Amino acid sequence: MNKEPMTVRGHELLQQELKKLKGTDRPAIIKAIAEARAHGDLKENAEYHAAKDQQGFIEGRIKELEGKLSNVQVIDVTEISAGGKVIFGSTVKLLQDDTGKEIIYRIVGQDEADIKTGLISYTSPIARALISKSEGDVVEFKAPDGTKSYEIIEVSYL
Repeated sequence: MNKEPMTVRGHELLQQELKKLKGTDRPAIIKAIAEARAHGDLKENAEYHAAKDQQGFIEGRIKELEGKLSNVQVIDVTEISAGGKVIFGSTVKLLQDDTGKEIIYRIVGQDEADIKTGLISYTSPIARALISKSEGDVVEFKAPDGTKSYEIIEVSYL
C-alpha cells in the first residue's frame, strides 16, 4: 500500500486531535453514559441514546485517525533541497495572468487541504501543474470554469 504524503504540521494536527479524542472526549462520554444509565429505564432514556451515538462517532473518528496516521509519510519540506522548484509542502506565490491578482497556495496532503486557507491538495489540477516548476514559469491548467494561467512569483519552503 502506498503511503499518503503529509506535512509535518498536518501530522501534528492529526496527532493532537487523536490525543484529545482519546484523552478527553472518550472518558467524558463514558462518564456521560454511566450517568445516563443510572437514571434507570434505558429504552426511553434520550440522554443515554445520545451519549451512545456520540460514543460511536468518537470511536469511529479514533479508528479513522489511527488508520490515516499509520499510513502517512511525513515530509519535512525544510529538509529537502529543491533548488527553487515547487515540491510537495512548498508555498507558492502566484500572479493570475488575466486579473493581476496575487494568490498564495501551499501544497499539502489530501487530508490537510483547505482552499479557504490556501492549502491545496497535491492531487488538485493546479498543484499538479505547479509541481516541478520554478519562479518565473507560467503555468496553465484546466479549472471547472475554464483554462487558468498563473505566473510563479515566489517559491518558499517554510
